[in-house]
Amino acid sequence: MFDHCTDPGTLDGLSWLYCYLTTGKHQSMYWAIGTVLLLLVITAPAALIFGFGGATAARSRFAPLSWLGRGYIAIVRGVPDIAFFLFFVIALDQAFEYVRHKIKCPDWDQPIRQGNDFVVCAAAKLPLSTSPQWVHETYGFFLAVLTFAIVFGAFAANVLYGAMQAVPKAQIETAEAYGMSHRQSFWRILVPQMWVYALPGLSNLWMVLIKATPLLFLLGVEDIVYWARELGGSKTRQFTDFPHGDWRMWYFAALLVFYLMFTRVSEIILGRIMLRLTKGQATTAGEAQRKAAV
Repeated sequence: MFDHCTDPGTLDGLSWLYCYLTTGKHQSMYWAIGTVLLLLVITAPAALIFGFGGATAARSRFAPLSWLGRGYIAIVRGVPDIAFFLFFVIALDQAFEYVRHKIKCPDWDQPIRQGNDFVVCAAAKLPLSTSPQWVHETYGFFLAVLTFAIVFGAFAANVLYGAMQAVPKAQIETAEAYGMSHRQSFWRILVPQMWVYALPGLSNLWMVLIKATPLLFLLGVEDIVYWARELGGSKTRQFTDFPHGDWRMWYFAALLVFYLMFTRVSEIILGRIMLRLTKGQATTAGEAQRKAAV
């Protein structure tokens, strides 16, 4: 807060609003916007990696690997996202602590499962109670990113699997007839072409991912929806220097504008990528481009 904002009672109009929007809690909200954007930047490629692995496994000729890939896609897609978000955070946290427990406390002679409690030695706790606050926040964000990547990776796997199946099999057979191995035809023929068929589905998935970012609050990360609810709620002189009524509608309206602008920019970028990928391809979009060029 700036020096002239130290006594809000002497302010009015735009000066009051300017000082109000630069309070410490509003700064936390602005940082939360960066947290959401960072989540998207990291989660999108991570989910693609999970998705590509799941799709590749699902179409594998090795039956157990194929079952694993198909099971991953079916199970995650068949369970509500909220249930998986809540499950994965607990499961991943306990899995990491279990591994650390086995490494750091090999002489532990008590059961880890004690009724409904999960008990590990103090050295195995993540993060340690003595760790600074930023470590706790970073660890929570890491779990959130991993959870988002696993969940949305299953949807990406379903899209990529369908895109792989859409590539004409005659092209794969022709490549193998010319002496390419199965691996070579996969990486040189199938993978480059599948993105044309996958991009529409992946574009929709990106939009869903953007809209799912408020679920960060369920994972213990203070996102912009959390701060909009907290800052927009009715405040009295007893609890704040900037008392106001119930302004949640205005805060959520600002979030509405933010998400609409974000999705619009995403549509423009994805549309240009689609035009670039379909150029010269034997697809409906590629044919439309050829006719337009004539």
